[in-house]
Amino acid sequence: MTIDIGRARAETPGTRTVTHLNNAGSSLPPQPVLDAVLDHLRLEAEIGGYEAAGRNDDKLERTYDALASMLNCGRDEVALVESATMGWDMAFHALDFRPGDRILTGMAEYASNVIPFLQTARRTGAEVEVVPSDEHGQLSVAALESMMDERVRLIAVTHIPTNGGLVNPAPAIGRVAKAAGVPFLLDACQAAGQMPLDVQELGCTFLSATGRKFLRAPRGTGFLYVRKDWIERLEPPFLDLHGAELVAPGRYEARKDARRFELWESNVAARIGLGVAVDYALSWGLEAIRERTWGLAQRLRERLAAVPGVTVRDLGERRCGIVTFTAEGRSAEAVKQALSAKGINVSVSTASSTRYDMDARGLTELVRASPHYYNTEDELDRLVEALR
Repeated sequence: MTIDIGRARAETPGTRTVTHLNNAGSSLPPQPVLDAVLDHLRLEAEIGGYEAAGRNDDKLERTYDALASMLNCGRDEVALVESATMGWDMAFHALDFRPGDRILTGMAEYASNVIPFLQTARRTGAEVEVVPSDEHGQLSVAALESMMDERVRLIAVTHIPTNGGLVNPAPAIGRVAKAAGVPFLLDACQAAGQMPLDVQELGCTFLSATGRKFLRAPRGTGFLYVRKDWIERLEPPFLDLHGAELVAPGRYEARKDARRFELWESNVAARIGLGVAVDYALSWGLEAIRERTWGLAQRLRERLAAVPGVTVRDLGERRCGIVTFTAEGRSAEAVKQALSAKGINVSVSTASSTRYDMDARGLTELVRASPHYYNTEDELDRLVEALR
């Protein structure tokens, strides 16, 4: 499959007003997603929120089917949540840790994950250990294998970090976890929507992701995959009358499917929009999206590397649609603001978001540009010329 760039841009209203290279932050939604969300909000205004949810229940249920199709899993293994962080937390905090248990993670781990690691270690006596990187800067599978023992309670890794083009070898990590019988929690926040995600191939026990980034769904949407054989082994840290039923005055029973990880109140319009966004991505083909997006990113790296004073900072044997760089004599924030003044959106990644990696490389901040399949070569040139 190939991407019809003209059609993709025609169906993305924002391309007419801005050069948006901040898709790793939040993408421009396509028209079908915008229509789905606004249509439901209008219906809520006309007939009431509960009534609108009832009338559009089939559209909400379609979101589970769309995600199951994208992930190659059962719809009963999918939970809808408000963010990738909420999904990740619901899975992580459902696990029990004891003194001496080991949590293994990678150098590129996101701060919102590391903080719960440290919080849990302080409360329980578990230990957090960082697996060294290989010569490409990605998690070393050989080092991971050498660190495995009977005390390893969890392997938790970010698939694609917030601060660069690195793609961690998730399928190989999954094979190590499976061989050891250890659960594998994969943060796919930056991966979802820019590459295929087959949980059978990845070998993960849990996978969390957001809708707002490369999936092009509304903000405030996310999802959690929980492998079927683990659902009833875990009790989420939060349960309400949606995730469980009060079957007697002194007894409750949690749901049998992944929706035990959900809470009752939600933004129904946004969740319907998430399903439309997933179907929209699937209609283009995630392999085609990956080829287009990663190709644009690589061409941007090459052009940036030719600008005097600019250093591209991406790691990894394979590099994705996130491009990071520094500009000599200019702060990342100054670069971002100067580009914004010219109608070009980029972002800043600071050391506090990926402390292990940034400290090890002696970096305090990076400019992050993240093209998507609807971006053009001309937009890349616009960024580079503005930077010059």
